[in-house]
Amino acid sequence: MQSIINFIKDGQLYIIIALIILVLILILLVIITYASLNRLENKYRKLMRGVNKNNLEEMVVSYLDHIDEVKETVNVVKDENEVMKQMYEKLDGKLKACLQKTSMVRYKAFDDIGSDLSFSVALLDGNSNGVILTSIYGRNESTIYAKSIDKGISRYELSKEENKVLEQAVMIES
Repeated sequence: MQSIINFIKDGQLYIIIALIILVLILILLVIITYASLNRLENKYRKLMRGVNKNNLEEMVVSYLDHIDEVKETVNVVKDENEVMKQMYEKLDGKLKACLQKTSMVRYKAFDDIGSDLSFSVALLDGNSNGVILTSIYGRNESTIYAKSIDKGISRYELSKEENKVLEQAVMIES
């Protein structure tokens, strides 16, 4: 033990210098660490401050609330789309029953009549249901006939002019 005490006494100056250098190095490390901590704290404050002096937590909560609102809006739009689809299907069904296909042919019913005063008109809906109106013009009288059409077919016998207007009307796409 005496040898250790003698060694310390002999190298006391060197040991003090080494400890001073070690303390200075530690002080320098503390200063560097403190500066780094300040830079990190400034970055953290900027991050937490966010935009318009709001902190990050408020911004995240705000964005999550906004996402929830968008989801609700999307659900409302989906519901509105379903309503619109149902309305479209209803209107499409009604439209099929409306007059959509027409055709007309004028002709001379009798050779002694000078002009094409007779005619046949087909009036059909989207399902090719409707009527054929035929007017036969003569010198002394004019007669009008109506023949019903069901799915492009008549229960009554049709003249060639009536067949022609029926064929033309059925060929029209609805």
